[in-house]
Amino acid sequence: MKVLTFGIAKDIVGGPQMDLPYIEGMTVLILKKAVLEAYPQFEKLNSLAIAVNNEYAEDDLRIKPQDEVVLIPPVSGG
Repeated sequence: MKVLTFGIAKDIVGGPQMDLPYIEGMTVLILKKAVLEAYPQFEKLNSLAIAVNNEYAEDDLRIKPQDEVVLIPPVSGG
């Protein structure tokens, strides 16, 4: 499954998206664990949110193969 990345997440991954294997019954929490396993640098961030179909997603949300999934790194600004 394709996961879109922005900001520091894009820098960590080395591009605008990453490909991860889809697991039947995948939840946001399972996805987060897969991201951390593939890219341990994400553990250094103070937050990492996931959006599914343009909405922030809770850890127990089930992801479908056709969903648009985006990693949202910490945002700063003023």
